[in-house]
Parts: sequence; structure tokens; C-alpha cells
Amino acid sequence: MGEGSSLPPGFQFFPSDEELVLHFLHRKAALIPCHPDIIPTIDIHHCDPWDLAGKALQGGNRHWYFFTHTTQSRATATGYWHAVGTDHETIASSCVDVGVKKTLRYYLGEAPEGVKTNWLMHEYHLLDDGVLHSTGDGGTRKKVSDSAQAMQEPRLVHSTTTITVQESNRWVVCRVYESTGGSQSSFHDDGGSELSCLDEVFLSLDDIDEISLPN
Repeated sequence: MGEGSSLPPGFQFFPSDEELVLHFLHRKAALIPCHPDIIPTIDIHHCDPWDLAGKALQGGNRHWYFFTHTTQSRATATGYWHAVGTDHETIASSCVDVGVKKTLRYYLGEAPEGVKTNWLMHEYHLLDDGVLHSTGDGGTRKKVSDSAQAMQEPRLVHSTTTITVQESNRWVVCRVYESTGGSQSSFHDDGGSELSCLDEVFLSLDDIDEISLPN
């Protein structure tokens, strides 16, 4: 589907972490068609978070969804995404690990002196180790032992589809949203409209200029 993917009127997109990994990311990596094909592919280097409208799929609660290729650098034209902490959340299905969720925050400027914004991104990865098997009839998936894994090429198996580790690591599915809670709450003008991250930064700079030091 082209840019600006959208749902029919009356429908909203509220996928769970498990659904994003198994029903969308796994299909993308395995080249399995997804009907309807609603999550677009975006080059994250060419898109700032506030530019996702009209390009990514807008889900419920103003969350934006898209596929992108994995990359070491997550820099954009005006800033960069930086990981929040070092721990990653494991996504499980039927008591079996199927993916990993990483949380990143968007900063304006160049690392490491960037200005922190309210924009957050959840980046979902398929597992890059082990093998997942499915009976093909809804049976429980299980992870192949390390000894068995060493005897064959690592891959993900879902029904009759095989994904090599190299292929599974090419793609991630992302959920991006602007946080409005805590100390990172968004500013609003008199009309109640929400200001962008750039507006917030510029307003902060204006406030600094207006401060006069005593003689």
C-alpha cells in the first residue's frame, strides 16, 4: 500500500505487541501477503516524527505504525533516535519468546548534545537466535534446543514458511507517538492546539532571551 495508509471510517488500529510481531512483522520478513496491506514502509532517515502524518498508518491514540529496515544509525535531517536504557522487553506468545521491543526517544540536533523531545518509538524485532516451530494447525510453538540449532542454519519457521536469520533481521515494525505525560507534557497555546516539538524548543529559547540579568 502506498503512503498515507488509512483504515475505513469507523475502524481503529489497536494492535498488541504480540500481534505486531506475529501477524505483521513476521509476514513482512517472510514475504507473506497481509490482507489488508495497511502498514507502509518508510525510510526512517528521511522522516522526522512529526512528518509521519500522511506517510505512516495512523492508529488509535494518535500512534503511527510503519515498517523500516534495521540500521545502526537512526539519524534524520533534524535529529536522531536514541535508545532509552539498555534493557529490551521480550515479546512472548504461548509462553514462547517471539520478538523483542526496544524503546527509543527522539532528540533534536546532533548526538550527544541533542535536545530531548516528547516523541517515543517502540521498535519491534524478530528474534535473531533460535528457531520457532509451528504445527501449522494452531499448535504450540517451541524453541529448538541449542544442540539442534547448531546442526542447521538458524531460521524461523511459521507453518510452511522459512525465514533465515539474515532476512528476519532486515525488518522492524515501529510504533511512534508523542508522550503527553509527566514532565514531558506537551505545551498548548491559547486556542488549545498542540504545539510541535520544534515550537517548544523555539519557545524555550525565546524565554531564555527575555531573561534579563541584574546590573
